[in-house]
Amino acid sequence: MSFDISELLANWDYQPGQVVARRFKGKDGTEKVQLRVDLGILQMNAEGRPDGKRPLGHESWFDFQQDRLRQHREDNDGDDEEFALDSEACAKLQQESIQYHHRYICYFQLEDFKAVERDCERNLQLFEFAAEFAETDELAWSLLQFAPQLLMIRTRARGTAALRKKRFTAAIKAIEEGIEELESFYRENEREDLLENSGEISSLRGWMSEVQQKKPLSELEKLQRALDEAIQVEDYEKAAQVRDQMKKLSASDK
Repeated sequence: MSFDISELLANWDYQPGQVVARRFKGKDGTEKVQLRVDLGILQMNAEGRPDGKRPLGHESWFDFQQDRLRQHREDNDGDDEEFALDSEACAKLQQESIQYHHRYICYFQLEDFKAVERDCERNLQLFEFAAEFAETDELAWSLLQFAPQLLMIRTRARGTAALRKKRFTAAIKAIEEGIEELESFYRENEREDLLENSGEISSLRGWMSEVQQKKPLSELEKLQRALDEAIQVEDYEKAAQVRDQMKKLSASDK
């Protein structure tokens, strides 16, 4: 068996600054996702933990820690006050979350937006778990620091899915909600110092502006624009006609 993957790399170019991913069925019959990186290829399972491992018989380290918590509560009459995640546990959870990050980035490029949301939601639950049970704030932040990028990607997945269906209003609403989620995240975690310079918020605001400009005008919006133009050139007769049209349109919508 040859370990040289030179031919595989030669037939699949790396593109700097771009996510280059593909999806296929592996020899074992399960679906795989591959990500082309500058020095090779990352291969992940399409379902479950990306590397296919089962830590201590669990689907993931996150599942293992959740089982630990359930057992702790059973042993302590529902009390979880003494339950904690030490530095080793947080390091394993962080490494695992990065695997899911790689995968949902691939899914976004492949336009499987439901899978993006699934993996993002999974990591978000992990971050919230760590925020509650990590031994120190520093350990909690070692995972929470990835939340802004996750929230941005999830927002872009929701917005792009809506845009693919020409649902501009739904896309704008998704972006607005994503910005609100990010602002709430920084405030709730007392990171207002990062809020003002958040690249994620800036990126989403810029995208929302682009979407708003591309959104087709409704009939009422078209009439409003015509009215503004008529008033600007002092064509009051036309302005009066446009107002009448607006009144009729508004009445028909009631």
